[in-house]
Amino acid sequence: MPRSLQNPVSGSGLIRARETWSSRSGSVGKQRSGTCATIRMPEVNTDHLDEQQVQLLAEMCILIDENDNKIGAETKKNCHLNENIDKGLLHRAFSVFLFNTENKLLLQQRSNAKITFPDCFTNTCCSHPLSHPQELEENDAIGVRRAAQRRLKAELGIPMEQVPPEDISYLTRIHYKAKSDGIWGEHEIDYILFVQKDVTLNPDPNEIQSYCYVTQKELKQLLDKAARNEVKITPWFKLIAETFLFKWWDNLNNLNKFVEHEKIHRM
Repeated sequence: MPRSLQNPVSGSGLIRARETWSSRSGSVGKQRSGTCATIRMPEVNTDHLDEQQVQLLAEMCILIDENDNKIGAETKKNCHLNENIDKGLLHRAFSVFLFNTENKLLLQQRSNAKITFPDCFTNTCCSHPLSHPQELEENDAIGVRRAAQRRLKAELGIPMEQVPPEDISYLTRIHYKAKSDGIWGEHEIDYILFVQKDVTLNPDPNEIQSYCYVTQKELKQLLDKAARNEVKITPWFKLIAETFLFKWWDNLNNLNKFVEHEKIHRM
């Protein structure tokens, strides 16, 4: 069973993922297309990295242009190498913000096994649709929403029937770039997805080291602590929180007025 830890925001309510291993990664592979033949993929030694996370580097992400048009597929590993990002490699991603019926936001702290941004606090779930037919489907972002359902199960253990794609709302997209360290980074067009419901949690400790539900006040305190370098937060979560999140949060019952499916916010 999970056990309570000291919440970095309010001193209570932070839960550590149970200390067992899981293979709920939901990995889906696909033959790499030839669309990136002009970019020579660098060789990077991953022997020192977590074995389970290294296995996930073989997943095939969706390559896109700056207008989110699909142009090919490439491994998660190659999509997250700064050397490739500096040459313009860009992939599709999503960020889920899940609220319970008390209007509290579920945060996670990424595990120290994560290759990019380990130990950072972030929104509920952040990942990538994969280059296979179900997650490539673009009508009303259904492929991205299916990917979100898959990863909510893989990371947080939320039963898939509790978060069907029709309960996941697509608001808008952001385009951002950030370095994690000298080797790894992110360059994504990120679909912003909202869910509000009470769910069952059973996190995978290889993905998540802790989690907690927070109020707006508690999140603002966490952001203040991050500004003082007392805790770490992911760069995409910082951008979203500082720019959009609180006005969305104030309107959970009226999110339709914030839907911008034609717009990509350049951050």
